[in-house]
Amino acid sequence: MSVAGVERKWLGCAQRSQFDPGCVKTRASRERTELFSLISSLDCQRQSCSLPIQDIRDKLSTRMSDVGVFTQPRPLADGALPSDDVRLLTPKGHPPLGPEPKTPYALAGSIGKFAMKRREFITLVGSAAASMPLAARAQRKAVPVIGFLSPGPPGAGGPLIGGFRLGLSETGYTEGQNVTIEYHWVDANDGLAPMAADLVDRKVDLIVAITDPVARAAQSASSTIPVVFFIGGDPVANSLVASLARPGGNLTGVTIFGDELNPKRLELMSELIPEAKVIALLVNPNNPSRAISAKAADMQEAARAKRVQLRIVNATSANEIDAAFATLAQQQVRALIIDTDLFLFGQREQIVGLAARNSIPAIYYRREFVVAGGLLGYGPSFATAYRQAGIYAGKILGGTRPADLPVLQPAKFELVINAKAARALGLIVLPTLLAIADEVIE
Repeated sequence: MSVAGVERKWLGCAQRSQFDPGCVKTRASRERTELFSLISSLDCQRQSCSLPIQDIRDKLSTRMSDVGVFTQPRPLADGALPSDDVRLLTPKGHPPLGPEPKTPYALAGSIGKFAMKRREFITLVGSAAASMPLAARAQRKAVPVIGFLSPGPPGAGGPLIGGFRLGLSETGYTEGQNVTIEYHWVDANDGLAPMAADLVDRKVDLIVAITDPVARAAQSASSTIPVVFFIGGDPVANSLVASLARPGGNLTGVTIFGDELNPKRLELMSELIPEAKVIALLVNPNNPSRAISAKAADMQEAARAKRVQLRIVNATSANEIDAAFATLAQQQVRALIIDTDLFLFGQREQIVGLAARNSIPAIYYRREFVVAGGLLGYGPSFATAYRQAGIYAGKILGGTRPADLPVLQPAKFELVINAKAARALGLIVLPTLLAIADEVIE
């Protein structure tokens, strides 16, 4: 019977005897309706599914007393209070069913089949309340937690995290709904190992490792928790995976092979500024993704192919970046390549400003440098790479083993040109470059 139907029959019994069988049945229906409405109103299906069953019973007892389902029985003749019994009375605000019976319990004597012990009743209802949202409780407990670990200040990588969330959503996971992401930022590499160990101790379901050092810290911290990395180096050479096609172990992810694109950047600068005979490469020697010697060897070979001289300039701080540009001016460097490095990315405003003030054309590895006023940008789409990492994270949460997911590499590279910066430097961008550009910023 519907709640409205029970309510009408309930009110129709107001002036009839509580011993009337129809009223007894109606009252039972009314009380059952009240009871299930009460259980449904509890917030255990959403927020309190992890409450102990005793807490649920206590809440039921309190709430039922509020609506008049439980009331304290009258004292017995000898003054004793039968607190272990329950009588089902008219809910507050409703008319009585008729004359009170002379028994100590309003219903125990006249409708014995509807009376029961208070503890038994609370146990029964508490068990029902605990079991009804069982699936919801299991679902709440099963919400996975991702530990997102990245170097740099809080919020570093800002818009790129949107790409990671997009990838997760494509596999059915939405942050704040069925997956939790805990973001952790570490300024210095010496803080990576403790942070990775903390994530393992808290038993997160998956670790996202941004940059090569973070990936190595996560690898050292656990051999069982899945790790999805986003790095710029060679994961095989750095012993993160057995091979690109078959990673093995608990790590996989995306690599952009940043160093591999520096020869292409040198080629683009030679095409844009054919008169440049000295080109420099600005690097952070503390970047462990690849040895400086290996970078230098590849770049020297590319420079010889273009018949230009290569200068390698180091910088590990803002002051060293200032000193590096002073050196470039002294050496009459005509073009500059910015190496793939998170520290240098964080100093992009400084680097772009110094390049403009010293009239040194520069090519960068990310679009954000060009948006900040840099001349050229050539490299993979970082937003796309983060999205791919998000897709891998979702697949692993769904049950796929990291060992079965090959390491991904960029399939597309973007050339971004800042036409305003080119005019300020007195450069004419060739139509051939404009034709292959993915974006021209005016």
